[in-house]
Amino acid sequence: MGVTCVCQVPVAEGKSVQQTVDILHKKLEQLGAVKQGNFCVDCETYQSTVNAGGQPSKLLYVMHNSEFPLSCLALFEGGPCLVADTNFDVLMVKLKTHFQNAKGHKVECRGSRYRYCDFLIKVGTVTMSSSVRGISVEVEYCPCVVPGDCWNLMKEFMLSFLGNNVPELPTVFAAKPEGLFAPADSVDTMTQYLELFNKLRKLQITGSNVH
Repeated sequence: MGVTCVCQVPVAEGKSVQQTVDILHKKLEQLGAVKQGNFCVDCETYQSTVNAGGQPSKLLYVMHNSEFPLSCLALFEGGPCLVADTNFDVLMVKLKTHFQNAKGHKVECRGSRYRYCDFLIKVGTVTMSSSVRGISVEVEYCPCVVPGDCWNLMKEFMLSFLGNNVPELPTVFAAKPEGLFAPADSVDTMTQYLELFNKLRKLQITGSNVH
């Protein structure tokens, strides 16, 4: 896994979510990108039931990524994070006296996966309780693990199909502009998805019907 950027893409004016996704697929295919299956990223939210000294309860996010089918990621609000195997979900059920599942807060992102030269691109539709909340695009530059070395190249590539919607350098990299991306456990990628999910939880977008 190389340096990865996750961003939100707005729904095109006068178009539905699905039509906007189709436009992005067409642009990628015109560039020469080849579809390589599908992907899914999801996030379950748990709330701590034990408050120490009257402190507000902390949130725990348990996330899965189809790129890493044998593991999941548990991120505490404000840190730290834990990489575990997939039966961690079973453990969370057993810990229900300490962590309560926030029903109706599960967020899923599903879509198509494309390969173009050294880039891996995933265009997804983000849903919560079967309601469409937005469109995500993940771009990974596979050969490099140093954000500072490849960000300009990534921006140039994203410009070719995202136009004015090219994002700024993800905040997860800001603290380590010359540091290594965390490839082995996908923490940096999943942190970006979590930021996007939390943002989209609060939004209701137009053209949100799935066609």
